[in-house]
Parts: sequence; C-alpha cells; structure tokens
Amino acid sequence: MPEDAEEVLRLRQVMLDSMSGADTSTDWHAQSLPALRAKLAEADGDFVAYVVDHPERPGTPAALAAGTIEYRIGRPGNPLGAVGYVFSVATDPGARRRGYARACMETLLDWFRRRGADRVRLTASAEGAPLYTSLGFRPKPHPLLELHL
Repeated sequence: MPEDAEEVLRLRQVMLDSMSGADTSTDWHAQSLPALRAKLAEADGDFVAYVVDHPERPGTPAALAAGTIEYRIGRPGNPLGAVGYVFSVATDPGARRRGYARACMETLLDWFRRRGADRVRLTASAEGAPLYTSLGFRPKPHPLLELHL
C-alpha cells in the first residue's frame, strides 16, 4: 500500500545497514519515496512488497520481502518469459527469529507463481542464506557482468 512506503524504505535501510561496506546514509529516501509510492499503488504491477506487522507496534511493519517480475523473451520451459527477483528482505533487529521474514518470503513466492515466473533469483547475505536454502534456493554460478552508468 502506498501509505507503507516510508516503512518499506525504513526496513530496506535496515537491510542495507546490515551489509558490510554499505553506504548507510539515508539522504536518498526522500528522492526514492515518490517512485516507491507509485509502484505500491499499482494494483497489478510488476512490483510488490509484503510486510508483517510488528506485534509491539501495530501498524508498523516488523519484516519485509519485496520483489519484481521482469520480462525476458520466452524460451522452452518459460514461454511467458517471467523471472522473479527478490531484492529486499529485512526484519527489525528486535523482531528477528519469529518467522516474519519467512512468512513474507512465502507470500512473495506465491505471488511469483501466480504471475507465471518459472524461477526466482536473489542475492543472499550470509545471515539470510539459511532461510533461502530452506525455501529451496540453491547457489548458481552465474557469469553476470555489470556496468554502472
């Protein structure tokens, strides 16, 4: 929901802050907020964020899993060309080890299935890897090249 956009950014910042060597500034939030609100407002868009409310702070998310569907030209086994990407999973430090991230991920994976994705990709931290492995994710060598513009 668009009204959750600030909390989604807050939890994304929790994830970014946990990554070693990450830029932990928050000055990008104000610039990112309008686009995030617009994406969250799309009823049938290609982006979704699932949250679990914090038990001690009703109306405040304790955990987040966000992802997107990207189109690739179809191929055998995936004629729709739909590929899911998980790019933000985070839990408030005080609400960890309660299954909230798992609940968000399971709901996100169901959304990917309903949208026709034949695979889901993500980059895992060492801390998050056991959750993803338990959900069936497996490491895959990938010849990914990247150019920063």
